[in-house]
Amino acid sequence: MYVILGGTGNTGKQIAETLLAAGKAVTIVSRDAAKAQDLVAKGAVVAVGDLHDSDFLTQTFRGATAVYSLVPPKWDVQDWRAYQIQIATSITLAVHSAKVPYVVNLSSMGAHLPEGAGPVSGLYYLEHMLNNVPGLNVLHLRAGYFYQNLYGLLDMIKHLGVIAQPLAADHSFSFVHVTDIATIAAQRLLNLDFKGQSVQFAVGPRDYSFGEAAAFISKASGNQVPFVTSTTEQTVQGMIGAGIPATIAEGYGELYQAIVSSGYTAGFDRQSNAYVGQISLEQFVENELKHALVTELV
Repeated sequence: MYVILGGTGNTGKQIAETLLAAGKAVTIVSRDAAKAQDLVAKGAVVAVGDLHDSDFLTQTFRGATAVYSLVPPKWDVQDWRAYQIQIATSITLAVHSAKVPYVVNLSSMGAHLPEGAGPVSGLYYLEHMLNNVPGLNVLHLRAGYFYQNLYGLLDMIKHLGVIAQPLAADHSFSFVHVTDIATIAAQRLLNLDFKGQSVQFAVGPRDYSFGEAAAFISKASGNQVPFVTSTTEQTVQGMIGAGIPATIAEGYGELYQAIVSSGYTAGFDRQSNAYVGQISLEQFVENELKHALVTELV
């Protein structure tokens, strides 16, 4: 039996569907059973509960062959780091108590940094905690920047007509589609071919810059959407103005500063320790984001 946290989310749902198609017993953890009905129809079991509740997770994890773990984003908390550590602690206690033998953990490039990378540094703590569970075999999937994060720019594009981020237009870094993350996560869960503590990166076919993303979006939308390099302070204030708590916005400001540092990609080697996905940023913009762009810009 496999337990999938975030079982109705971007990666979890696709992982659950792959495992079910392979004939595996799957339990998905969700706070809303109604969102999981299509997976239930395919044979999944739903465990309804809160990730803060380690007793609930312990009962759900008992007898599991493997768990897919993650800390889901939560945009209405005042202290995101505290929230991340609370969830990480709850998951780890449950994995230990239920004696789970295998975990595939969704993490992020940069999660080796305990400080200095905003929300990504929060994921360091889940990695560190899981690494210290006796006898646990854990694989940390350090994913690149989700293509799907670009949906968060639609309001800016609609109202300002630009994409503004505190990076140089030509600064390239690793992006990835959530489907490619789900593909490698499901593969490793099915194979259970990892021992001890290990890391695998998950990235797209190549690195991209926000300048390139703006060009793809301009082409797909039929409107010129230029990229503008903003200051970190401008970005933070823009997020706060959009209703995001200051501590979260400031964390993202810190993350952007970390992305341009040489230490952010420490340990990453596209040739030797990365799963290189098949979906390009161009394909994502043309086949997925374009539909939202057209809707937003009319």
